[in-house]
Amino acid sequence: MKYKRILLKLSGESLMGKKQFGIDNERIAQYAIQIKEIVDMGVQVAIVIGGGNIFRGIQAEEGGMDRVHGDYMGMLATVINSMALQSSLEKINVETRLQSAIKMEQICEPFIRRRAVRHLEKHRVVIFGAGTGNPYFTTDTAATLRAIEIEANVILKGTRVDGIYTADPEKDKTATKYDTISFEEVYSKGLEVMDMTAFTLCNENKLPIIIFDMNKPGNLKKIMDGEQVGTLVEF
Repeated sequence: MKYKRILLKLSGESLMGKKQFGIDNERIAQYAIQIKEIVDMGVQVAIVIGGGNIFRGIQAEEGGMDRVHGDYMGMLATVINSMALQSSLEKINVETRLQSAIKMEQICEPFIRRRAVRHLEKHRVVIFGAGTGNPYFTTDTAATLRAIEIEANVILKGTRVDGIYTADPEKDKTATKYDTISFEEVYSKGLEVMDMTAFTLCNENKLPIIIFDMNKPGNLKKIMDGEQVGTLVEF
């Protein structure tokens, strides 16, 4: 087992599966099975999910809505996604706790760092909802912040592509994939890995990132087994 404690970052869009909007139950069930595989190995798992499949604060601003208002709506969307994943995990007998940066006692615990760590030590999956609880911060930043707080060994960012490329592989067929790349190279080449605030936080706190394709079953377990999957951003 390569990593003892991980933070898995999933985009809200990934939960849409083949749908144009909302949550694809088949896709979320698939994710739950992959997460269970590594929990059964003894890995301590924390998760942050975006809300882009339901609502995005930036898009709301473009439509004339107040950005702060839109961002809070986006945070609520992440809680909906978190509850959906929690339900899928519990269906397959994975003990799960949902903690929110915004208090909503009827459906989840408030985020308390020590309590989150205790849950992880008891091998419960901890899902962090509502981002950082503040507008103007992405869920990438929330994931990085929580990973640092719980002292995760790595951030695993599950995306639709299987790593970091020299260019966008969907637009440029000559683009080649990096197996490993340094933080400095990402900065110098201007590659998009995650939100720059989040990326800088990872760099400053010596927290490696793995970008990989979460839609390929077995990838998560392969990473835990130490196999080369996706792209590792290291120092």
